[in-house]
Order: sequence, then structure tokens, then C-alpha cells
Amino acid sequence: MSKYMFHANYTQGGLGGLLKEGGTQRREALTQTIEGVGGSVEAFYYAFGDTDLYIIADLPDDATATAVSLNIGAAGVLNVRVTALVTPETVDEAAAKGVPYRVPGA
Repeated sequence: MSKYMFHANYTQGGLGGLLKEGGTQRREALTQTIEGVGGSVEAFYYAFGDTDLYIIADLPDDATATAVSLNIGAAGVLNVRVTALVTPETVDEAAAKGVPYRVPGA
């Protein structure tokens, strides 16, 4: 499983639904969505500022994360961005790999 952070902002229609159902019912619905594609929710938070909602989820792969984002976005009530998260161990593995890169102009 891979870990993803969903950043979402409610549209006007989405805010109406949130006000009608409340935060816990929307958490339940979105958790069911993630679990319905074989994933699990690690964290779910509403926030003030540039982003209304953060979800950290474990999902089987990038295609599944993309499918979740596309389907939620297509419903028109949330604008969604997804960030793939990596562990410190993955960064260690990446740092140990040699990459043949030439600096521009060198």
C-alpha cells in the first residue's frame, strides 16, 4: 500500500451538503469511499485556511488514488488535489541511487 494526502476544498454545493449532514457523516461517507477501493483512512481533518479538508489514506496504488480523486472531483462538490507521500526510508533508498544528471550549461 502507498500513502496519499488528499487536499480538498468544498464548492458552494458541497458546503450546503456539509452543513446539512455535518462533519462526522461526511467523514463516514468519505471513509467508505476509500475503503470501497481497498484502502484505509489514517487521518481525516477539516481545516481553516487554503484547504478545507485533509485526508491521509493508504491505497493500493497510484491508479486507485487517481480514480478516487477523479470520481470525487467529477461529482462537483469537492475540488481535490492528491499528494503521494514517501517514508524517510524511501528517501534513504532514493539518496543511495546514482542518477546521471548534467546541470544546464555545464
